[in-house]
Amino acid sequence: MKKGGSSNQASCTGERSGGQLNLSISGHLDADTLTGLWSEVHGILEQRGIDSICVEGSEISYCDGAGAALLVYIRQVALRLNAAVEFQGLEDDVSEMLDLYPPEKLAEAQQQSPKGGLSDLVVEMGKATWDALAGLKEHIAFMGELVVGLVRAVIHPAGLRAKDFFLIVEACGPRALPIIGMLGFLVGLILAFQGAVLMAQFGAEIYIADFVGKSVVRELGPLITAIIVAGRTGSAFAAEIGTMKVNEEIDALSTMGLDPVRFLVIPRVAAATLMTPLLAVITNLFGIAGGAVVMTGIGFPLITYVNRVLAIVTSTDFMGGLFKALIFGLLIASSGCLCGLRTGEGASAVGNSATRAVVSSIIMIVIADGIFAVLFFKLGI
Repeated sequence: MKKGGSSNQASCTGERSGGQLNLSISGHLDADTLTGLWSEVHGILEQRGIDSICVEGSEISYCDGAGAALLVYIRQVALRLNAAVEFQGLEDDVSEMLDLYPPEKLAEAQQQSPKGGLSDLVVEMGKATWDALAGLKEHIAFMGELVVGLVRAVIHPAGLRAKDFFLIVEACGPRALPIIGMLGFLVGLILAFQGAVLMAQFGAEIYIADFVGKSVVRELGPLITAIIVAGRTGSAFAAEIGTMKVNEEIDALSTMGLDPVRFLVIPRVAAATLMTPLLAVITNLFGIAGGAVVMTGIGFPLITYVNRVLAIVTSTDFMGGLFKALIFGLLIASSGCLCGLRTGEGASAVGNSATRAVVSSIIMIVIADGIFAVLFFKLGI
């Protein structure tokens, strides 16, 4: 095994020249660094029309069994694509490990491996689980870096570009008011109608106000707001940063010694985190207004409905909903920015990043909402 240097990082670049793919691998190849590198190599090898693969490994500073497995995987893909593969610049010890798996044995193993069945299902489930855990680990690490950046921005607000921040605030907040207000009103209206059908059986229509007020303020207001913010803002963050990544603008920032997280991520996360609770307040108000329309329609005075809502909805309900919206906003913004930073290459890369941002945001919103439900129940809130 070749050793050298103290940096435990690995990288891979691929250049296409007609039917030949030139793959350059460098750095420290072990189980830790291959977590992200393997998927990167896989994405490069998925290109169509490859006739030959040339792997340049002279810059590999360390390679253990996991690193050798990556090189064997490249040989396996070449075998599956019927493409010639050539390894250049490998150290003798790396070449010796690679020679333990000659192409003849790989071809024989592929012919003997069963197609389909339970084994493939287990393998796919394992891959999916590993990818999910790796993504969760990366997101947790990114959240830690993000929290540090937000604390620095609070301590030194001069480092936050005010112009960019207020432009993002405008996009996240005021421009979302029409859709937020409309959905909040319709949700309150639908809840009140459904409650009226049930309450009318017992002559207890007055409790529609209790049902609508509690449901909207505690649960549906923050949840609907978060889903709308995920669809509008989270996807926009992923697309914006993803486009910068594809255009190599983020690489240019790093080359100039500027931290992309500080200049691109912090303003967006701060703006979305601050605006989501305010949008939740608007959703709550319009949802309660929707319930008022139904209550007045069935013969109750507006003042009766308002007094009932004020009596049943406590400050704890209101603040609990706002706190949930605050956390939802942080999760949405961080997921959108992380998906943008992880954008790959190709025409569909930005669209895929936006899709992943929305899906991951909604999943995290639902999980966080479930945790809040259990926590509030245990605390008696």
